[in-house]
Order: sequence, then structure tokens, then C-alpha cells
Amino acid sequence: MVDYQTFTKMTKYLSTLVLILFCILLNAQTNDKSFVVKKITANITPDGILDEPVWIEADKADKFWQYFPTDSVQSKKQSEIKMLYDDKNLYVGITIYTAGQDYSIQSLKRDFRAGNSDNITLLFDTFNDGNNAFLFGINPYGVRREGLVSGGGLNLNGFTISWDVKWRGDSKIYEDYYTSEMVIPLTAFKFKEGETKWRFNSYRFDTQSNENSTWTNIPQNQNIYGLTFMGDMIFEQPLGKFRTPLAVIPYINMGSQKDFELDEANTKLNVGGDAKIAIGNSMNLDVTVNPDFSQVEVDDQITNLTRFEVSLPEKRQFFIDNSDLFGSFGGGRDANPFFSRRIGIAKDTADNTIENKIIGGVRLSGKINKGLRLGFLNLQTAEDIEENIASNNNTMLALQQNVFGRSNIGMFFINRQTFKDYDFQDDEDRYNRVAGIDYNLISDNNIWNGKFYLHKSFAHDAGKANLSSGAFMQYNSRNWNFFEDLVYIGEDFRSDLGFIRRTDIFKTATMFERVFWPENSALQSHSFQFFPVLTWSPENDFLHTDYDLLGAWESKFNDQSEINVSYTHSYTYLFEDFDPTNLDDAIPLPGMLGYHYNFISLEYQSDSRKRFAYSIEPTLGSFFNGDRFSLGAEMFLRFQPKVFLSLAMNYDKISLPEPYSSTDIWLISPKIDVTFSKSIFWSTLVQYSNQRDNLGFNSRLQWRFAPLSDLFIVYNDNYFVNSFEPKYRSINLKFTYWLNI
Repeated sequence: MVDYQTFTKMTKYLSTLVLILFCILLNAQTNDKSFVVKKITANITPDGILDEPVWIEADKADKFWQYFPTDSVQSKKQSEIKMLYDDKNLYVGITIYTAGQDYSIQSLKRDFRAGNSDNITLLFDTFNDGNNAFLFGINPYGVRREGLVSGGGLNLNGFTISWDVKWRGDSKIYEDYYTSEMVIPLTAFKFKEGETKWRFNSYRFDTQSNENSTWTNIPQNQNIYGLTFMGDMIFEQPLGKFRTPLAVIPYINMGSQKDFELDEANTKLNVGGDAKIAIGNSMNLDVTVNPDFSQVEVDDQITNLTRFEVSLPEKRQFFIDNSDLFGSFGGGRDANPFFSRRIGIAKDTADNTIENKIIGGVRLSGKINKGLRLGFLNLQTAEDIEENIASNNNTMLALQQNVFGRSNIGMFFINRQTFKDYDFQDDEDRYNRVAGIDYNLISDNNIWNGKFYLHKSFAHDAGKANLSSGAFMQYNSRNWNFFEDLVYIGEDFRSDLGFIRRTDIFKTATMFERVFWPENSALQSHSFQFFPVLTWSPENDFLHTDYDLLGAWESKFNDQSEINVSYTHSYTYLFEDFDPTNLDDAIPLPGMLGYHYNFISLEYQSDSRKRFAYSIEPTLGSFFNGDRFSLGAEMFLRFQPKVFLSLAMNYDKISLPEPYSSTDIWLISPKIDVTFSKSIFWSTLVQYSNQRDNLGFNSRLQWRFAPLSDLFIVYNDNYFVNSFEPKYRSINLKFTYWLNI
């Protein structure tokens, strides 16, 4: 059982860390940049041409600062943003000055990746809290994207472009500049009635001048999409209350599939849909009935040489809006109590992961008032008696209250429960509940941030070691970065709707980094890192089970290429036999034994602005009681703006001494994306993995015939690698329509 004296000591240490943080004087950064958004009655057509007379009188956000390659001078090629509004819409007029017309454009598809192409992005913090923002972007060809930023924009976990909303926009290219116009319905935002000011910032990627710029000056040690450094957009009149339309999104899916292993085939017709209901100006109610996710992009396969499950990102639209309110509790890598991908998947009798039908559910999320956020989710999954899968109700309630400026305290309750008795289900699997509290620290100047949490799980006849707790503290300055991450997960802690890599651990992760910013050099920046990760087993007398000691040098060049070198010394204690090759009939490495191994890695990434770009990462060293050579590579080729080709490859050569197995593991993934126009897209992904014994084809044709309304044709085909015999095949024709009532 858990050593509770030790746990008490750990709690004292965590409390001390919290107290230290509260004693630190945090100096707020202010930004006095602002502009006025005038109210108008005139009509504006979003054709990209700023020819309406009202644009002449509009105030503007200008004088952009460089963010890359330096952050201390004004941008060489400036940008100007003007805004107007009426009772229904926010109007944005943008002028982007350029060195010519040789733009870098990845594709014509909506929700493009911004970092390697020309575009401008706008960030709106509508509640002025520095934690959450709406994102809208556009490129010189008028291709649009929208997304959400959460958690203050501290890292990519709080950045998503999977969110969709109706709005219009286009661009017009001229000799040495281009213009863009946006018409964004005020219903796309959530805000407080009577508000007179939003926090605002904008960032731009300019590939011809090789510079990234921002409206407000952001230090390079901060993320370009971070919400710390923002100015103000001031509305001429207070924003009022308006009627938000009810959005109904029905679908029809006709599909045919065949499982060649079971020699079973079927044809199906599914009907269902979603509804989006606005509650006031700041709450959303999402309702789904018989949801279907057949059009969602397939997961990227990975080579897994560890003993643990790998987390994959959520791509289903229903779970995206305000996803941070549900999924940001605990530690994302080790102790996340809620992981939305758990809903709608299950294990069959052969322990394979399969789709578990969702019957329906509701999702309520948003702001109750300026400082309090509410999230409620309830989804019912279907039973599958043949595969021993029970019907479950999945519920989560989350509350988050802002405190001390940008920091917040969050509380949650999760319940996964079966309401029916099944002969195949054990008593301990009939329900699982988790409750917890989190404190998230974000200083006003973003130099300090942290997280402290305590969670407890409840299950039938569960043991007493049912706690999960952690503390994270990070210091981020221009020249020095540091963080300390402490995690405890009891042996009996369990979250069926969470991502818990393993239990019975006490883990520390420490990172020290010194950053240099050389002048008059090809190097834009470089840094040295020391990163030790140590893990113990509390239930085994705090046996030292794992550690990784990593030292690294990372460098970024002014041409946007990168070179990174790292050396790692690892130790792994196996409690059970383990075969890292994953071969049939292989002799596993013996358990109850520790293994020391070392390896070195080199990574080079070329300039992603070029039509052809690539990255390569070789790794060489020992592995458990043998050796390993790995090679990862990616290549990208653009025939812009309509064709984008990519190839990802991973090769692992594992050589273990006799009588243990050796193997060569290949993962090859070519992909082609073709955008025939701004409304017709075709993508095909091929994934070859001899570790999974699978060759998969996924081809998807999408026609966006109306705003956020689509016709999909999706074809999937899977084969065994060695015999090239078919495994599974399917084809789907899916129609969705977004209707505002």
C-alpha cells in the first residue's frame, strides 16, 4: 500500500512550492496600443477590395513590430488593420505591404497551417481575461481559417484550428501589397452584453521578407499567439444583446464495409445530426443525436517502442469548442482525468480498439459571468453484446473561476457508469468516478506559470491508493528557462475517461535552459538544455524504476532552418517481461530487471518557406540490452497553390543479443493533398507499418457546396503487409448541411 507518511511529505513540498509562488512579486506588462472601432450603417461586401467609403474614416491598428528574426525593431513591411461594426457583424479591412507577389501558399483549403506560408491572423480576447481568444486568419488568396486559443496561449495544447464557425472573407492581390476583407458575425464570438472593449492582437507571416511580425511587441521567448501582450479595440458604442440563430446540422451517411478476417459485409444508412444553441451572449449548448465521424481524418500511425499507450489528438468537431474547459485538468502527459477520445471507442474481445457507437448527448460550455466558466457534458454510448461492450453513460461537470488576474481555480466531477447488468462485466467496471481541484497560475507578464492539482477516484472495491496529484512550476525569461514537474499517481487511481499512462509512480521532471541571442550571426538563437526525468514506484518501497538524463543543444537560423543535437542516458526497470520488437513468438526481455542504455540524436529541419522542404533525425545508441539505429525523415513538395505532397518515414533497426529477437521496423506515410478550388478538396494518405502488419489507404473527397456544408466521399482500404491480403474495406458517402434558423 501507499506510504502515506511519504505522501504527506510530498504534499508539504507541493504546498511550499505554492507558497513560494504566492510570495514572488510579479511585474505586470502593460501595452497602451489601442484603436477605435466605429459603428456604421453602411453595407460592406467582403470581396477583398477596400472600396467602400466608410473604410476611409475607420481607425487603424498599424506600426507592427518584428517578432522574427528580431523583436526590437519595427517590421520592414508593415500591415494595417481597420475595423467597423454594426448590430450584426464585425467588419475587418486589412492592407498588407509586401516585397512582391512571390507568396508561399500551402493550399486553397480552409484551416491552413500558418507557419510556413504568407498570411495574417487576428486574435480577439472578448472577455479581457488573457486566457481565451477567438482566432481568424486569411492569406493573399483569400483562404480562411478560424480557431481557438486557451490557457493563455502558453503552448500548442491550447491552440486548435479544428473549431468552425460561419463567416465571410476574401483577398485582392496588387503589385506590392494585398488587401483582405472579413465579415464576422458577432454571433461567432462570445462576450458580455454591454462590453465596450476587447483585447486584440494580430500576427503576420511574411515569407518574402523573411519576417514574422505582431501588432503589439512580443518578446521572442513568448509564443506569437500568446495572450499576454495585447492591445485594445474600443467600440464606439457598447455591444448589445442580439438574437443568436439556432444552428441545425443534419447529416445522411450511406456506407458499405467488409471485414475480410470475419468474412462479414454490410451496408448501412445512418441519419443524425447536431444542434448548436446559444444561451445568452456567452454560453453554448451543443446537442448531438447519432453522431457520425466517418469524414474525420484518420489518425497518423506511429511506431511505439515503449510499454505504454500513446495519446492522439481529438479531431471530432463536437468535442472541440471550449475543449480546454474539459481536457486541461491534471497533467496532460501522465495524469489527464478526461480524454475525450475515450468516448466512442472500446476494446473488443480480441483486445482490439474499435468504434463504440454514440447514441447521443449534450454539451454545455461557456461563461456564466466574467470570471466563472461552466462545462457540462453527457453522452450515452451503445452496447455491443457480441464484443462484450457495455452501454455507458459518460458525464463531466467542470467549473473554472478566475483568481489573481489571469490565474484560475478549477473543479470537476467525472462519472462513467453502466445502468444495466451484464454477465461479461466485472463489478469493478460498473462505474468509475473522479473528482478533483486544480489551480492554474499565469503571471501577468507570463514569466511564471504553474499548475497544482489533487484528484481522487472512486470505484467498486477500489484500494486506498486512489489519489493523483501534481505540481508544475515554470520560469520563462529571455535568457533562462526552468521548470519543475512533480507527479504522483496512486496504484489504485483510475479514470476510465482519462489518459493515465501508468499508475503507482512518483515522477519528477526538471528542465534547465540557457538561451543565447547572437548579433550579426547566421544563428538567430541557440540554447543548451539539461533535462532529467526520474520515476519511482511508491508501492515497491520507492524503487527507482526509470530515469532519462538528457543534454541538448538547439539552434535556430535566420533562414528558419534548425539543427538540434541531444544525448540521453536512460534506465528502465521492467516489472514484467517485455518484447520491444513486438514480433510474434519472440522471446521477451526478462522482467524484474533493470536496463541501462545511451543514445545520441541529431535533427535538421530545412527552411519551410521553400517549395521543397525536409527534416531528418537519425538516432544511434544502445537499447535495453542491445542496440538501436533509428531514422526519421519528412519531405514536403508544393506545386502551389493546388498540390501539396508529403512523405513521412520512420525506420528502426533493433538488434538484441541471442536468444532475443532483432527486427527492422518501417513506417512509411506518403500523402497527397489537392485543392481544386476553395470548395473542392481531395486528400489521400497511405500508411505502411510492418509493426502493425497493416497497409492502409484513406482517400477523402470533400465538396464544400455552402458555408460549413459538405459532401464527402471517403474510401478506406487495409491490407496485411506480408501477404497483401485484404483486412477491411469501406466506402462512405456523407452529406452535411449547416442551417441557421
